[in-house]
Amino acid sequence: MSAPQIVLGLVNGAFYALLSLGLAVIFGMLNVINFAHGAQFMMGAFVAWMLLNWAGIPYWGALVLSPLIVGAFGVVLERAMISRLYKLDHLYGLLLTFGLALIIEGLFRNGFGSSGLPYAPPEALSGMPVDLGFMMLPKYRLWVVVAAFVVCIATWLVIEKTRLGAYLRAATENAPLVQAFGVNVPRMVTLTYAAGVALAALAGVLAAPIYSVNPGMGSNFIITVFAVVVIGGMGSILGSVITGFGLGLVEGVTKVVYPEASATVIFVIMAIVLLARPAGLFGRA
Repeated sequence: MSAPQIVLGLVNGAFYALLSLGLAVIFGMLNVINFAHGAQFMMGAFVAWMLLNWAGIPYWGALVLSPLIVGAFGVVLERAMISRLYKLDHLYGLLLTFGLALIIEGLFRNGFGSSGLPYAPPEALSGMPVDLGFMMLPKYRLWVVVAAFVVCIATWLVIEKTRLGAYLRAATENAPLVQAFGVNVPRMVTLTYAAGVALAALAGVLAAPIYSVNPGMGSNFIITVFAVVVIGGMGSILGSVITGFGLGLVEGVTKVVYPEASATVIFVIMAIVLLARPAGLFGRA
């Protein structure tokens, strides 16, 4: 069995985990299926590219600024549009965010074209590959796996183990009661959506040196990421993280054993999980 393919599958799993984490945060706390998540991932990569080429701000600065800028866009989006859908059926949110994704991608395609734009990894992560004993792994890909894992665990700890996370979870069950304790629930909801969008943008910055920066990079990922969220359980933070990394590994193994099935194996698993456990592996029925 080819270990390099499996390890590289883990790199894809890191992106699946980060993106599905943002989706799970938004759906779990706001009950909104954010189909614009792929476009926000693409925006993160483009903002990093613009910061470098237009303002001379390198990768490490973009890793902080890009999520903040795209997260601020998320605040505007939530206040202007998303907040009007909370009392409506999920289908309205899905249709609105799907339309927004098409608009955002169309704007970037008109502005930058369809061909990919290069974005080099930082010098500190572009030197000699790391020797893992069984393969040489490029430093940047190892950094992506470690960074995604740390961000996923930190997000889970904030939501599950802190007072802020307790307020967020309580607000999804009984918002008026939480507001009665002096908590500004609308502001908290807005910042939660912005945090989910910022996670997508962070994944976009991490992806920029690996994939070419182009308007279609989000749509290439988003269908697979939705499958990951469904398998893990809609709204389950831990389920999204574990399933994201796990399915990346499964995809890597499939590329070794039977490459023709690597593009569909995740959807086959999704169908089996939905038949056996409709709420997902970690979801609540």
